[in-house]
Amino acid sequence: MGKLVKVMLGLMLPLAAQAQGDLATLDRDMAGPRSQVLVLGTMHLSQLPKTFNPAALDSVLNRLAAFKPDIITIESLPGEECDLAARQRAKYGADYCAPTDDAKAATGLDLTAAIAEVEQTLKTWPSQPTPAQRRHLAALFLAANDRPSAYVQWLHLPAAERRAGDGLNSVLVEKLTKIAANNNENYLIGSRLAVRLGLQRVYATDNHTGDNIMVADEKAFGRSVEAAWKAGGAALQAQDKQQDARALEADLLPLYRELNDPAGLRIRADGNVRAALRAKSPEGYPQMWVAGWEIRNLRMVANIRETFRERPGARVLSIVGATHKPWFDSWLGQLQGVDIVDVEAVLK
Repeated sequence: MGKLVKVMLGLMLPLAAQAQGDLATLDRDMAGPRSQVLVLGTMHLSQLPKTFNPAALDSVLNRLAAFKPDIITIESLPGEECDLAARQRAKYGADYCAPTDDAKAATGLDLTAAIAEVEQTLKTWPSQPTPAQRRHLAALFLAANDRPSAYVQWLHLPAAERRAGDGLNSVLVEKLTKIAANNNENYLIGSRLAVRLGLQRVYATDNHTGDNIMVADEKAFGRSVEAAWKAGGAALQAQDKQQDARALEADLLPLYRELNDPAGLRIRADGNVRAALRAKSPEGYPQMWVAGWEIRNLRMVANIRETFRERPGARVLSIVGATHKPWFDSWLGQLQGVDIVDVEAVLK
């Protein structure tokens, strides 16, 4: 019986390898244009001091605008996932997403209804929308828990039209005004670039359903993973320290080139995932973290794919924390009819 098993395995492995090779060439003769996906690894700007000047990103925005994406995705939770978490509080808790109570009071729409109304509104969106239409859509986006897209509509408005009305009350206007002072790449890169390119929204594609790891002792889990990173991530810690020191430079284009450099990304992957995989833990906590990390990235990649499912040949920009980039490039690059764009060439 043992020999038979070995023979069967010997037959199966070449077939598995052949099947994998076949998948890699399925789109060789596809009809129509191929989609182009550019993954921009970023630092999380919310961690920078309030003295950070958004103008430091202008050179980065100029390079990204030249790529001319049709779709921009960001590392933010979509309203649909917030709706799921709200209905599964026993699993995800009561504070999974920011509340939309203020927007619901202003629009009369709960999260589910607002998401549906956003989609319906965009289906008939005019080429030259009025300020009233933009204010109304901004309110809908806020009710749908999509603040970056609401900010897109806010920035599209002339300064004199950025006021209450058409679903935006004074509370929501205050929220949008505060966003302007928020150091966050979703707004400072994603929303600003969308407005420059004439896009009406950005797409939230983050996911935390898969890394919502259930353990008896959450604090012990956290300590175990952090210890693994500390023990095996000396090179990454040094890299982070150096990059943090450069984050307040007048022009961040050189830093973004460094953030997306393959050699630096290997250090980042090694310091996070390889360090966790090598760590010894009676409970296997670091290895559990890696499993959650992989699930999160897989579901984010699926969310990104969904944004251009009905748009073959789309040009897609995905803005995400730099640590995600190697996984995004690898898995998005395996999709049929999709080419990964060299971000180093774009940022030159």
